[in-house]
Amino acid sequence: MQKSVRYNEGHALYLAFLARKEGTKRGFLSKKAAEASRWHEKWFALYQNVLFYFEGEQSGRPAGMYLLEGCSCERATAPPRAGAGPGGARDALDKQYYFTVLFGHEGQKPLELRCEEEQDGKEWMEAIHQASYADILIEREVLMQKYIHLVQIVETEKIAANQLRHQLEDQDTEIERLKSEIIALNKTKERMRPYQSNQEDEDPDIKKIKKVQSFMRGWLCRRKWKTIVQDYICSPHAESMRKRNQIVFTMVEAESEYVHQLYILVNGFLRPLRMAASSKKPPISHDDVSSIFLNSETIMFLHEIFHQGLKARIANWPTLILADLFDILLPMLNIYQEFVRNHQYSLQVLANCKQNRDFDKLLKQYEANPACEGRMLETFLTYPMFQIPRYIITLHELLAHTPHEHVERKSLEFAKSKLEELSRVMHDEVSDTENIRKNLAIERMIVEGCDILLDTSQTFIRQGSLIQVPSVEKGKLSKVRLGSLSLKKEGERQCFLFTKHFLICTRSSGGKLHLLKTGGVLSLIECTLIEEPDASDDDSKGSGQVFGHLDFKIVVEPPDAASFTVVLLAPSRQEKAAWMSDISQCVDNIRCNGLMTIVFEENSKVTVPHMIKSDARLHKDDTDICFSKTLNSCKVPQIRYASVERLLERLTDLRFLSIDFLNTFLHTYRIFTTAAVVLAKLSDIYKRPFTSIPVRSLELFFATSQNNRGEHLVDSKTPRLCRKFSSPPPLAVSRTSSPVRARKLSLTSPLNSRIGALDLTTSPASSSPSTTHSPAASPPPHTAAVLESAPVDRAGVESSPAADTTELSPCRSPSTPRHLRYRQPGGQTGDSSHCSVSPASAFAIATAAAGHGSPPGFSNTERICDKEFIIRRSATNRVLNVLRHWVSKHAQDFELNNELKMNVLNLLEEVLRDPDLLPQERKATANILRALSQDDQDDIHLKLEDIIQLADYSKVECFETLSAMELAEQITLLDHVVFRSIPYEEFLGQGWMKLDKNERTPYIMKTSQHFNDMSNLVASQIMNYADVSSRANAIEKWVAVADICRCLHNYNGVLEITSALNRSAIYRLKKTWAKVSKQTKALMDKLQKTVSSEGRFKNLRETLKNCNPPAVPYLGMYLTDLAFIEEGTPNFTEEGLVNFSKMRMISHIVREIRQFQQTSYRIDHQPKVTQYLLDKALIIDEDTLYELSLKIEPRLPA
Repeated sequence: MQKSVRYNEGHALYLAFLARKEGTKRGFLSKKAAEASRWHEKWFALYQNVLFYFEGEQSGRPAGMYLLEGCSCERATAPPRAGAGPGGARDALDKQYYFTVLFGHEGQKPLELRCEEEQDGKEWMEAIHQASYADILIEREVLMQKYIHLVQIVETEKIAANQLRHQLEDQDTEIERLKSEIIALNKTKERMRPYQSNQEDEDPDIKKIKKVQSFMRGWLCRRKWKTIVQDYICSPHAESMRKRNQIVFTMVEAESEYVHQLYILVNGFLRPLRMAASSKKPPISHDDVSSIFLNSETIMFLHEIFHQGLKARIANWPTLILADLFDILLPMLNIYQEFVRNHQYSLQVLANCKQNRDFDKLLKQYEANPACEGRMLETFLTYPMFQIPRYIITLHELLAHTPHEHVERKSLEFAKSKLEELSRVMHDEVSDTENIRKNLAIERMIVEGCDILLDTSQTFIRQGSLIQVPSVEKGKLSKVRLGSLSLKKEGERQCFLFTKHFLICTRSSGGKLHLLKTGGVLSLIECTLIEEPDASDDDSKGSGQVFGHLDFKIVVEPPDAASFTVVLLAPSRQEKAAWMSDISQCVDNIRCNGLMTIVFEENSKVTVPHMIKSDARLHKDDTDICFSKTLNSCKVPQIRYASVERLLERLTDLRFLSIDFLNTFLHTYRIFTTAAVVLAKLSDIYKRPFTSIPVRSLELFFATSQNNRGEHLVDSKTPRLCRKFSSPPPLAVSRTSSPVRARKLSLTSPLNSRIGALDLTTSPASSSPSTTHSPAASPPPHTAAVLESAPVDRAGVESSPAADTTELSPCRSPSTPRHLRYRQPGGQTGDSSHCSVSPASAFAIATAAAGHGSPPGFSNTERICDKEFIIRRSATNRVLNVLRHWVSKHAQDFELNNELKMNVLNLLEEVLRDPDLLPQERKATANILRALSQDDQDDIHLKLEDIIQLADYSKVECFETLSAMELAEQITLLDHVVFRSIPYEEFLGQGWMKLDKNERTPYIMKTSQHFNDMSNLVASQIMNYADVSSRANAIEKWVAVADICRCLHNYNGVLEITSALNRSAIYRLKKTWAKVSKQTKALMDKLQKTVSSEGRFKNLRETLKNCNPPAVPYLGMYLTDLAFIEEGTPNFTEEGLVNFSKMRMISHIVREIRQFQQTSYRIDHQPKVTQYLLDKALIIDEDTLYELSLKIEPRLPA
């Protein structure tokens, strides 16, 4: 750091020489030293504005110098002398002349001087004063003030001259106009002169006739208008308008009554109960009060505003324009969703609180108020539930009496559609709530409990009493009679049907339900429904005669137990038809969801077969893979660390497809591999499934096949399987007449979703021996085609030529071998030894390997043909599943990488050219191609650039003219547009914390900048007001905007506003905050608590968890989580394995972000509002804000 100042010593010495020779004033003076009592005599010389002093008069080099410009010189008093010296000496000192030179800048000590004579001191003071140029500075300041004054006068004169010039121009224009009018009047007067002269010459009788004619014309005109008015009054249009007006008057009365009901609810119950909750012995807690009433007060304020608007419209009658009122009301009606969602819970909380005697007594006291008119609190809580339907009915009636060309017809139709949409959403939420309550009520009735009813996706269908027929031996069924009292009493069951399960319970004497120990809970995915008895079954014939065709069978095939049959009797044919319809619909819904749909479920409940669980490689650590103890959606241990090769291998394993693994892989694969590598692996799996699929995915085939055959085929001959087909297999068997175990193959139906990409199940209809049917026999109705296996030995084929002619069905593909055919279940071959392969064996075919010996009973040709076809179809399905998930949920990968997109298109086109492609696979491939080839769908969404461009052409608005609702909606729209534009690639690698963050994560930085700009705008708008009341009103308005943002689930907007209000420049304005109402302060505290960063945004996370999209979360919360994950764990282990546990945590956060990105708001863009919100000219920087704050309310003195 520089400690001294450089100067030109030669120049200084030259000036000192001039001072000695030509100085203005020269002579000896005493200069006070640093010590307080010592004076040194020096020889001083003044030259222009520099004062030099020398050690003596003959000294050539100055001892020092002072710059006197801007200084002042004053007379000083003689300092007191210490000690008692001679009187003469003291008198001599007192007579000396003292003066001080004061410098204009700080840090420079004053120069104290003295001389012997007073006259000499005055001369020195005068010379120093002139050298300081003080008079010149004062004169300059005076001249500057005069100059400014003259400039102002000139500007004022210019403005006055311009005004006078405009006035002269206006007067000239007015003179010209008056001249033209005078000319026109003169011409008119000249034309009227002949007429007036003729009029004066007319006969008096003619004048009377003209007067009568004028009267008659007026009378006829009035009569015509009267007729027109009377005709209109009687017209349908006038009648419609009268009815329309009557509807409006009725709506105003109903709205007035509704506001009165809300007023009683709030002032008669809510507010008194809040006060009671704050008492020393509260009969109810504040949480319970909030749970019971929720946002009732907000609803009351909303409808008070709406009611005032209606009354204002009535004041302008007969002009009734209501559409703009509904435009204002519609966005705010979303608060009804919260109320409806909470309604059942509020009634439950109220019922629990009533068990408290003090609360019940207090509530009865409130209900005794004459204003309640004998109505209970539950009645008032129910009124808002009917308001939306009431509006819909009113608008429907209004539209019925509003002409199509009416000015507000379209607006009313739009309001009606929006209300109907909101009503449907509310109805769905009420239905979901009612369904959960119904499930819980049934679960409480069951003594043992039932865990499946705790699944929110389990929807209640129906319940009723059915009679279960006990299992009897063949030939003894006739002894059981429907009229038997023992059967009715012992066999009566209470049955409950849900979307996924069927419950069978017995009812005890106390009314409690008990699940049957065996067959009490039936999973519909394992059931086959047989509606009609089989005509070939002797037992079924007997049952039809005995039970009057009121019975039906449910065949259950659990994967880990022996199959069994449940026979139930309905009270009547109508009851049976109703049960059959509902059960078959549930079964069909489960089976027909399709494989390409089920793989995209976020929470898969797949249970894999035992053969996968028994594979130690799926849970045993190896050099290139390490597992955790947590199970994934396929009940297989999750991967903790793995090499890239093992991750790609797991992605293409045909035995299962874990949805959480697929999501994690596609979200994070950029960290450890590239898209080209992933696509090459998928292409390899499709083109060369046998060489690409690892041996560990195929090697369990033979052992499992042999074990399953030992279980299921003990008494049967070896089945012969060799087939290849292209036509789709059947999806389900609803009514079967075949007693044989019919084999069903489905590649699209999730009958056994435990298999994942392949579904091979069996459907047992009966265990009795097969019988021969005539091909001409008509099949029963609704019979599904069943794929059977036929003998392939030459002798069997040659000896049955008739069978060869019957096997050619319309469903058969030309490429299907002769020994494979579609059959109606009523028709059978003559070979009674026919039996299909078990599900485990069929599944083992899909995982077969070529490295083991053939099991007994299979020839190599038959085994390889069957295995090759199924594995190819399974591989194709797996590739299509991954590609569809990739294209539909990660479209940005293909938008940014055109080469990748073209490679995927080429692969899909190659798949379409496969001659053996199944129809379901062909349809799925076409859908993926269509999704990948269509134009960018983001164009339908609003972008920030478009908003800025539209805002440039809109009219400028100010804060006072914009309503809180408009501001909140447009803030929400802008926040969501900016939040939605962030690609999920930017969340990887912590790029927002790097030096090149603007290049690596431009959209995240744009989101951060937008947050800061909005917060600065709020603070700047408040500080723009000079008076306290306006600032307080602005704060209250912004808090209202924040609360509406909360209702719109825009928590980013809430944090933008609350952070602005917590800035030091605004927070310190105590006088302003004193003017803010208590309700606003309480509301702000509530909002701050919601978005508080305490506990890692605990409250905000809970709120987001319970809210439904669309929503705008605070991005900083997720960035903090991602930074914590990135800094705490590495991407790769020391052995070079991918840390897949870290990838899973990152994927979970990214998936939550994308959930909120994908659902857009249905808010109309208003350019006038967004122009105000995006105007950078309104923003004041932080330092200026604080200076304004200090100017408004200065600091109090300490």
